Amino acid sequence: QVQLVESGGGLVQAGGSLRLSCAASGLTFRNYHMGWFRQVPGKEREFVAAISWGGGSTYYTNSVKGRFTISRANAKNTLYLQMNSLKPEDTAVYYCAAAPKDLAGSTWYLGSDYHYWGQGTQVTVSS
Repeated sequence: QVQLVESGGGLVQAGGSLRLSCAASGLTFRNYHMGWFRQVPGKEREFVAAISWGGGSTYYTNSVKGRFTISRANAKNTLYLQMNSLKPEDTAVYYCAAAPKDLAGSTWYLGSDYHYWGQGTQVTVSS
C-alpha cells in the first residue's frame, strides 16, 4: 500500500520559513517524479513545484520561484519543500504527490499525471 505522509506545516509569520517533508512508503521512490501542490478551500488545487526522479531537474510555479526549493533524498524515501519569505497568500493545505517516471508523454513537470497523493499538511502564514 502506497503511503505519502506530509509533515512540517504550521503557523508562521510573514517573512518566515518552513520546511515540509513527505515520507514515502509502499513504492520504489526513485521510480517516481515528485511534486508539491497546495489548495485553499473553495479553490482548485494548484501545482507548486516538481522534481525529477533523480533530483536533477526542478520546476516551480512562478509565484514561488526564488522563495521555495524542492529537493529529495532517495536513500531516505523523502521529499522536501523549503519555503522561505513566506507570504499570507501561501496559506493553504500542501500535498505531496508521485508521478511514475516511465509514463510516455507525461507532463508531470506541469502538474499532471500524479498517481499517488498524501493527506496534506496545513501551512498558515499570518500578516
